Formats: sequence, C-alpha cells, structure tokens
Amino acid sequence: MTDRKKHDIAIIGAGPGGYVAAIKAAQMGRSVALIDKGLVGGCCLNVGCIPTKTLLSNASVLQTIRNAKNFGISVGSVSFDYAQMKSQKDQIVSKIRSSLEGLLKSNNISIYRGTAQFQSPSELKIIGQDNLFVEAEQIIIATGSLPQEIKAFPCDHQRILNSTSILELTELPRHLCIVGGGYIGCEFASLFAELGVKITILEALPSILSAQGKQIAQFMTKSFQSRGIEIQTDVKVQKIENKKTHVTITLHDGKTMDADLALISVGRKIFLDGLDLAKAGLSANEKGIIDTDSRMETAVKGIYAIGDVTGKWMLAHVASHQGIVAASNAAGHPMHMHYEAVPAVVFTSPEIATVGMTLEQAHEAGYSSATAGFFPFQALGKALASKETEGFTQIISDKKTGQIFGAQVIGHDASILIAEMALAIQNELILDSIIHTIHAHPTMSESWMEAAAVANDTPIHLPPRTKR
Repeated sequence: MTDRKKHDIAIIGAGPGGYVAAIKAAQMGRSVALIDKGLVGGCCLNVGCIPTKTLLSNASVLQTIRNAKNFGISVGSVSFDYAQMKSQKDQIVSKIRSSLEGLLKSNNISIYRGTAQFQSPSELKIIGQDNLFVEAEQIIIATGSLPQEIKAFPCDHQRILNSTSILELTELPRHLCIVGGGYIGCEFASLFAELGVKITILEALPSILSAQGKQIAQFMTKSFQSRGIEIQTDVKVQKIENKKTHVTITLHDGKTMDADLALISVGRKIFLDGLDLAKAGLSANEKGIIDTDSRMETAVKGIYAIGDVTGKWMLAHVASHQGIVAASNAAGHPMHMHYEAVPAVVFTSPEIATVGMTLEQAHEAGYSSATAGFFPFQALGKALASKETEGFTQIISDKKTGQIFGAQVIGHDASILIAEMALAIQNELILDSIIHTIHAHPTMSESWMEAAAVANDTPIHLPPRTKR
C-alpha cells in the first residue's frame, strides 16, 4: 500500500454528522476526504430514522383510514401488504442515499470506502474497497454507534432481533416482545401494534420513556394500554432462548413467556473499534466517550469528534450541528456548540416532542420558582375539528421572570410543533414573547400561546387557576 492522498480535512464516518461536516468544510474552500466502510448516510439514513419513519408513516395512513368513519366516510374492508411496505421503505432509503452521494460529489468531496486507522495525529490508513494513506491537517471523528447487545442473550437476527435486523422482516409476527421501553422500543411498539401485532414491553425501570419525564411517561403508558399494548415495568430479563418456532423469555423471578420474536432495544453503544486512537495520542474516557470542548475539539489539537462518540445526545440533528461547528473550527472560523435547546422527538402514536428541561429537571437545577403551563388539546378548536384531541402542550418557565426553561408536547404533529419552542429557548425569549406573538387560527400551534398564558396566570380558553 503506497498510494497517498493529502487533504485539508479528513472525516471518519459518513453519517448525519460526518457528511454534513464534509459539506460545510467544502463550502469553506477546504479539500475534504470522507471515509466510511459502509453506506453513506450512516445509521440514520440506512437503518434508523428514515426507514423507521417510512414504516411509521404507512401505519399512520392505515390508522387514518380505519378512523375514516369518525369523519362520516365509509371505506369498506381495509388490508395491507407488509412486504410491500418493506420494499417501499428500501426504495426510499436507496433514493435518498443516491441523492446524498450526488450531493457529496457536487461539493467535490473525495469519498474513500474502507476502515480508517490512525497512524499519527495527521495520518490515516484506509483498508477496504479503497486501500491508501490519507494525510490531513485536521481530522473529524464521526463513527457513531451500534445497537447495544446483552451478553446473556445476544441477537441472532433470526428470532432475537435488534433495531437493525427487525427492519428486514417481510412477514409480521403474531406476538412481539420488546425488551426496553425507551424511545426506540416504543416507536417499534407503536408501529407493530397498529399493524395488528400483539406487543409486550418489558422495562427494567419503573416506567417506559423515563427520559421524557414523569408526565409524558404516564400519559403514554395509558395511551399504549388503551391500544392493547402490554407493559411490564420493574422487570429484568434473565435469558431469551430461540426455540426455532418461537422464543422463550425468562424473567429474573423465574417466570417465563413465549413470543414469536424478541426485539432487544436497550440503547446504543459508541463505536470506536479499529481506530487505534492511541497512535493519535487520544483515548476515550471511562465511559467510552471521546471528550471535546465547545468547539468539538478533542484533547489533541486538530482532531475533532462529533455525534454519538461525544456522549451528548444520540440524535442525528445534534450530530449534524456538531458537524457544522467542528468543520467551521477546523476551517478556521470560530464557532461553539450549545445544548440548551435540543429538540427530541419520539415518533410514537401519538407523537412526543421535548426541548429543554422538564419541570422536575428545572427544580433539580435549583429553579425553585419554575412552573408549568399546561394546555390540553381537548380545549383546542383545531384539535376538535380534526379529531386529534389526544395530547397537550406544556411550557416550563420561571414564575418570576418568565424565562422559558423547556417545553413538552404530546399529540398530533408534535414533531412539527416543537420547533417554535426550540427557537424560543435558543433565542432566550420569555413567556410574553409567545403570548404576544399572533398565532394563526385555527391551528395546533395556538396551543403554545395558550400554554404560555396559563403559565402566566392569564388563560384565555381555560378557566383561571383555583387560588390556594
């Protein structure tokens, strides 16, 4: 291997962090190498965000058709072909990936396909489809993460599946047991329950979706149970056995249950295998995370890290923004990363979206005067008109100053609605800023204005709070 290429910036990993960083660096006139052993787009495009949301969109259409009678519309018998849904998902992923490759090419980004290994802080050895050495003054690590495995019952990808292999199903099981009630597990529960699969969620913590806050967790538990989804909390799985025709799951108390398939959904682990960080003078911390400063630079000058490997938020849009920050700094344009206004969405039915702090987190952070302004969709004209009354918006703010600490929404179009509050928190707006912004009527976004008014003790479409 004697071939050598020189670039201003080399990026390891072509996921939503890496490819965005590559485009940003190229826009700044830098010569860019983008290195990946797999498909461009990373987890998000190929086995994460896009394929799962495509299938969830199919389930949403099915749900709408089934509810047509509520709007006075008769549709007759309804059926679906899951194999066709899976095929459509694959086609959409392929189309987006092809477009992305064209976009990278149009920015004159050099793509090298193979595994990257540090030889020094400024040199990488590429082994794979392409075999060469890449020299770069600045290097960005964006290698992402993989589904977390459990040693006691590793995925065999036949009947014990993870979030990647379950996307390859062409036939639906009768009964799916999901180990882990976080956002990934709950999204798959929502999808397959709508398609008629019996769902059992096994969660080791006291509730599902614990990271989303107590109020949302309780709301979604009731919503799921009303749809026939079985939820068992405070349970630990001891082992799972593939019995060829089904799986048998044994819990810590010795109880067993059978299901057609098991989905292991217990989080993701950072992927740094094969990088040989030591040759760059770099190492991960005790949690397996690469520490960075607000510029996304590591302890080694000229080496940056973005995305899941930084251990901040394992979200595609966070990785993308970190990529912009890292590329800007690598290109000599100072920029800093901030995490106060990171929106997070769970694409269940109903959808969940959050940004900033929950009320519990605000109190834990020392904001004793933090309060919640809650507005139910049942009191919103647009929600009633469209029969989307399941859910609410909530704003967490300072009772004294009106500063907005966070917001939560659950219900129709939550993924769209959260953008307004992310913008408000990012720009340090206060309750009055929301209250005095004219919101179009009738829309779902009016609920933010209403929630802000409730937090301000000046509700318009709810009775005043009872004085205590």
